Amino acid sequence: MGKVTGFLEIEREQPTRRKVEERVKDWFEIYEPFPEEKQREQGARCMDCGVPFCHTGCPVNNLIPDWNDLAYNGRWEPAIRRLHATNNFPEFTGRICPAPCEASCVLGISEPAVSIKLMERSIVERAWDEGWIHPELPERNTGKRVAVVGSGPAGLAAAQQLRRAGHTVTVYEKNDRIGGLLRYGIPNFKLEKHVVDRRIEQMRAEGVTFVTNAHVGVSVPVDALTEHYDAILLAGGSCPSRRRSGPHRRPGLCGRCNCARRARTKRAASATGALTASVLPATSRAT
Repeated sequence: MGKVTGFLEIEREQPTRRKVEERVKDWFEIYEPFPEEKQREQGARCMDCGVPFCHTGCPVNNLIPDWNDLAYNGRWEPAIRRLHATNNFPEFTGRICPAPCEASCVLGISEPAVSIKLMERSIVERAWDEGWIHPELPERNTGKRVAVVGSGPAGLAAAQQLRRAGHTVTVYEKNDRIGGLLRYGIPNFKLEKHVVDRRIEQMRAEGVTFVTNAHVGVSVPVDALTEHYDAILLAGGSCPSRRRSGPHRRPGLCGRCNCARRARTKRAASATGALTASVLPATSRAT
């Protein structure tokens, strides 16, 4: 656990947002850097829960109290190892996950929950800065070949684990760049694309092969995969949207995922609000 009395002494705190006058001039992430001492204080708020419900609230079952305690005690390198034990890409989830772990936090019953998402991002960014994240090559190659169809977060995570197990892995992506939803569905102010690129470079160094502009079943025959690979993993995501009918259906209307991709090369307007309306202009300027 963190500091025994930390949750009694320390208030929940989050990074401040950059000034609006600055943010309207670019598409960068909106938060200011958060000092290390404050990061450790937030880790100290984690209690010694008898049943840490954050484990099950987290979709990947992150060992949250473990790495909160390590971060509080300044043991950042063991913290990233503990974080990577359950999560291949904490720099993604630490930015864009809706944090159901915090909704499950026991402290949240009576006080503001532990800043779990903030701690996750803080740990992984510290690890990148210190050079603790590097290619992890398999001890031996199995000789088995696996094709992964789709390069979104699921496809990338599976490809990395399969390669580290010793299999030869090729990822097929129908778009011109790797990343799937991370690339085309998340705006830069939530997830800058250099964050995605550095992880892809790590995977390339580990031996994962990426093939872009390869739409399996369209430009790449399915038979070519079944003949060449021992296993095929389908991780194509869920971009197809429901097609509306009736008087409001007009030529050129498209779902959110397709619109985000089209906005990179064509003019597009949003007829919705909230997230999608902000995604379109931001992803159209993403790189």
